Amino acid sequence: MAPVIVEEMADAILELKRQGVGILLSEQNLHFAALVADSVCVIEKGVVQHRCSMDDMVANESVQKAYLGV
Repeated sequence: MAPVIVEEMADAILELKRQGVGILLSEQNLHFAALVADSVCVIEKGVVQHRCSMDDMVANESVQKAYLGV
């Protein structure tokens, strides 16, 4: 998607969060997810492999490599 569309999506998600709306986001782009998400749940083949806060995911390169191939 065009960067301006991605930015508009992030703004819309953040506004919904401010209004107290819960959101389930399925996203592979860590940078985008980090902009809007509070927590992470990595699911592989239908099984939860890892759960943490988004801050922990961003700070932990070994977890990123293990589950996201970053």
